[in-house]
Amino acid sequence: MRWMGAMVSDVHRLFIRGGIFIYPGLAKPGGESGKLRFLYEANPMAMLVEVAGGKAFMRTTRILEHKPDNIHQRVPVVLGSSEEVDELLAQYRR
Repeated sequence: MRWMGAMVSDVHRLFIRGGIFIYPGLAKPGGESGKLRFLYEANPMAMLVEVAGGKAFMRTTRILEHKPDNIHQRVPVVLGSSEEVDELLAQYRR
């Protein structure tokens, strides 16, 4: 699936065509907590995706159940169709 490079347009494409959006934490120092901001990007998109019947996680924790540590917290994001998110989460748990 193509990606646009902007979370809003990529999530819009998910609503139209299905699929999964992944923005994981990075292996380099300082990048393991992810790049997307929790309060302004991850949480609002997670709400939209879950209302539409999908799932939204940060690693193995549901985004909408997470309490932010600070206003600028960044998190890794996995959201999209339930089946594809479940398949990725099964890979994380291995």
